[in-house]
Amino acid sequence: MKQITKQWLEYAETDLKNCQFIINDEFLTNLVAFHSQQTVEKCFKAIIEEKDIKQKRIHNLIVLYENIKEYIDFNLDEYFLELLDRVYTMSRYPGESGLLPQGKPDIDEAKEMYEFANQVYIKISKMLEKG
Repeated sequence: MKQITKQWLEYAETDLKNCQFIINDEFLTNLVAFHSQQTVEKCFKAIIEEKDIKQKRIHNLIVLYENIKEYIDFNLDEYFLELLDRVYTMSRYPGESGLLPQGKPDIDEAKEMYEFANQVYIKISKMLEKG
C-alpha cells in the first residue's frame, strides 16, 4: 500500500474517533454527520490514490463512488452516500442549513451515519491491506 493511501486511511480513522467521542451528545449530532461524511470521503480518496485514478478535488460522495466502484468488491447503499452529501456542507454553517428536512440529525440518525461510515472504513481498509 502506498504511503499516501495509508495517510488517507489514518485521517479517516481520526474522523471516526471524533465521532466515537461525541456520538451520544444530542447537541453535536451535526458534527457526527460531518465526520461520518469525511470518513467515507477519505476512504474513497485512499482508493483513488492507490489506484492512480485521475480525479478533480471534490467532496461529492456520489461522484467519488462512481469513480471507485469498479475497484471495490462490495456495494454501498447510495441512500447513505446521498444523505452524507446533504449534510456535509450544511453541518458546518448556520442559517438555511437545516441538514435534513427536519433539521439536525437526532442521535439515532447520527449513529446510523457513523455506523455506515465505520463499515465503509473497515471494508476499504481490509481491501487495501490485501492489495
